[in-house]
Amino acid sequence: MIHFVGAGCGAADLITVRGQRLLREADVIIYAGSLVNPALLDDAKESAKIYNSAEMTLEEVLSVMFDAERQGLMTVRLHTGDPCLYGAIREQMDALEKQGIAYDYTPGVSSFCGAAAALNMEYTLPDVSQSVVITRMAGRTPVPERESVRAFAAHKATMVLFLSTGLLEKTQAELIAGGYEPDTPAAIVYKATWPDERTYLCTVSTLAACAKKNEVKKTALIIVGDTVRQSGYARSELYNPAFSTEFRPAKE
Repeated sequence: MIHFVGAGCGAADLITVRGQRLLREADVIIYAGSLVNPALLDDAKESAKIYNSAEMTLEEVLSVMFDAERQGLMTVRLHTGDPCLYGAIREQMDALEKQGIAYDYTPGVSSFCGAAAALNMEYTLPDVSQSVVITRMAGRTPVPERESVRAFAAHKATMVLFLSTGLLEKTQAELIAGGYEPDTPAAIVYKATWPDERTYLCTVSTLAACAKKNEVKKTALIIVGDTVRQSGYARSELYNPAFSTEFRPAKE
């Protein structure tokens, strides 16, 4: 059995209870290199075989999985955050299905949630923004033109950018060209929830300068939008005494 497990966004105690149990039971662990907190591997049993997938190709990862299955061993494929975002899990699952190998998937806490926690931030503030765009800049790996940062910027919703820290000059230019004002609030969150977490507030037009000044080159998320300011929002109707719900009548 192959278990795909989300390691969470950084802190070792942010893995799910199920994920931790599977990790402790695994005979083979394939983890996503520097993106996964190595402290999580402290839960592995002494006999477990551990592989760093940062040093492996897809074919090599699959070879380890297939070999483990032939031996009747249980494998945990430990991905960063929640592997549904930029985890490249579908190609692994397809290969397992072709071989008739059973697998399942335990979700994890995504780094975009960890980044919000680092900033004590709510992404969806009433009357400010009710949508979150999760995307990345096109780099060595392309992005469909209809999903370009410039195209999404036209909505002026809250935007969270993965895998874009090394492209910030181009990123801020695309954000402004798409519709964000240069002084739109922005934040850089380096290694959210890790022991060495750092956060920086800036604006869209100063993203590159802020990252350069603070020597942030990778392993960071970029958050853009008026919600970064965490002000100017309307009260939630859900807890408004004048608003009735299925569970509570409105009060005069």
